Amino acid sequence: MTGEMMSHIVVVGAGQAGSSLVVKLRNLGFDGRVTLIGSENVPPYQRPPLSKKYLLGELELERLYLRPAAFYGEHDIDLRLGQAVLAVDADAKTVTLGDEVLAYDQLAFTTGSDPRRLPAAVGGELEGVFAVRSLADVDAMAPEFTQGRRLLIIGGGYIGLEAAAVAAKRGLNVVLVEMAERILQRVAAEETSNYFRELHRGHGVEIVEGIGLKRLVGDARVTGAELTDGRLIEIDFAIAGVGIMPSVGLAEMAGVAIENGIRTDAFGRTSVRHIWAAGDCTSFPYKGGRIRLESVPNAIDQAETVAANMLGAEQEYQARPWFWSDQHHVKLQIAGLNTGYDNIVTRKGKDSVSFWYYQGETLLAVDAMNDPRAYMIGKRLIEVGKSPDKDMVADASSDLKSLLK
Repeated sequence: MTGEMMSHIVVVGAGQAGSSLVVKLRNLGFDGRVTLIGSENVPPYQRPPLSKKYLLGELELERLYLRPAAFYGEHDIDLRLGQAVLAVDADAKTVTLGDEVLAYDQLAFTTGSDPRRLPAAVGGELEGVFAVRSLADVDAMAPEFTQGRRLLIIGGGYIGLEAAAVAAKRGLNVVLVEMAERILQRVAAEETSNYFRELHRGHGVEIVEGIGLKRLVGDARVTGAELTDGRLIEIDFAIAGVGIMPSVGLAEMAGVAIENGIRTDAFGRTSVRHIWAAGDCTSFPYKGGRIRLESVPNAIDQAETVAANMLGAEQEYQARPWFWSDQHHVKLQIAGLNTGYDNIVTRKGKDSVSFWYYQGETLLAVDAMNDPRAYMIGKRLIEVGKSPDKDMVADASSDLKSLLK
């Protein structure tokens, strides 16, 4: 499609979804104006390696970039970096950047999500307290990762556990506190929690469950932490891995409906004409309900669907949830969503294990640790709506591929 019908598409948010959307527009033949606006000073980059290889110093900055910096200019994409959007006027169809006002024909929000920060009342604003979300966050904390230093991690989700694995590898003394009964309680079965608790403790990480943070202590800089059981521990720095929130402020300014993120229909349209959304910031229809997915695959696939629909394709977005996490020597791969499971089937290999989530006899999801075959076959089964016999799944001698027949 040429640019005559829509002369200017503006995309706000230069992360994985924003980059995927503008690239797809060009790949589909759109030759009108495309502007991608990002608040950070670097081109769109991968976030997952930030808390792993990049923090370990095993990945250079340029290798984080989703595309070489020159790519955007070469494809006539006006990449605006280090610029905050101050206002969005849906009636006038304008976006304000500083003293510049950009008129748009179609607008997409790909604003992603923001980390939950610890409040000042519990010491969250002390020096030496970090979150893990942006390149700037990781660059700021990197000098702290020196052998022998004492790190407190607040939160036993995937971000906290990944940070713990990196810190342990660098020789730090790590204490991780999770106020829920177990790590990963919100996202995984007890079997997966048990697996990763044992893994981390085997690498010297102290995991404290069922106990939360009361407050961080220190004058200007954090020096210790008081836990809810009264325990006081000395620390050199802290990382808060207590979840993320969809970034919806600009969408709210534009009058867009919000429901656990920017509410979209199956095509990526918001409640306001000519405004779309994709990625972590959105909630969308899924199997009779609505979900919000925090994952790279969702950001890419949804953004590419929105790009096509901006050009008139009328394609419904079909989410195929999958996720991954790297901790110590283990690669966890997750297929599907485990919401509503009531029984777990365990399949053990020599150096691997997978947990298969069922609701009754229906397969919902698979957690595979160092078992890419179980992950791939489980993912395929879920996508085609097949639920394999539980005894065959549990039998490590059975051929998983035969489950697809």
